[in-house]
Amino acid sequence: MSTTELGRIVMVIPTFNEATNLELIVGRLRAAQPDVDVLVVDDNSPDGTGDIADRLAAADTQVQVLHRTAKGGLGAAYLHGFDVALEQGYDVIGEMDADGSHQPEQLHRLLTALVDADLVIGSRYVPGGSIVNWPRRRELLSRGGNIYVRVLLGMGVKDATAGFRLFRRHTLEKIDLESVTSTGYVFQTDMAYRTIVAGLRVVEVPIEFIERVRGDSKMSGQVASESLKKITRWGLHERRLQLRRALSRREGRGSLG
Repeated sequence: MSTTELGRIVMVIPTFNEATNLELIVGRLRAAQPDVDVLVVDDNSPDGTGDIADRLAAADTQVQVLHRTAKGGLGAAYLHGFDVALEQGYDVIGEMDADGSHQPEQLHRLLTALVDADLVIGSRYVPGGSIVNWPRRRELLSRGGNIYVRVLLGMGVKDATAGFRLFRRHTLEKIDLESVTSTGYVFQTDMAYRTIVAGLRVVEVPIEFIERVRGDSKMSGQVASESLKKITRWGLHERRLQLRRALSRREGRGSLG
């Protein structure tokens, strides 16, 4: 389908020390989807990423930059970008990494699926999805983490931690961004879960995820372990809320009888 049918679209790209990748990924995105705008959110990268983003924005009116004063985490950067995109009237607001792991040439798959969805996730773990150049241990950790999330939260999303996404405007408005406190990698799971709880439709489409070639990955074993701990704390809290809501509904039905 044509992107014009979806309205104005922007992809939010958070950056921290992505000087070796940013120009290439923005160029690929602009070539693959010329109608899609780009919003770079830089967390005061010491390697000059912000300066590169400014240069790209100066040369292309469809690229803009938000400069944050500190490294506040992935979720905080996305939330800032979402707020600005909503203020600017975008109809579709997307997420993607700056390191090349999310291929702009596959964005059309997400755009096509959005016609029947409120949130589309580019998934590594649905049929047709794949991972290139990841160590086996890291892939097992990711797959296991996603299985754990599904069991913990009782939702059917296969790749709740994925960061290649498209939200419709009304989705972000309905899930109350001001109440989102997740700032790290748990943010992606949090947003998917909130979308489902709000009664909105989540669709996953297969993508080929490619491990970065340049620069250092932000996902170390320590970060992954800490993320699972945070997901556990947050997930158990959500499970308790689910139980309370179920008990309240049951008691309400009982009193009616």
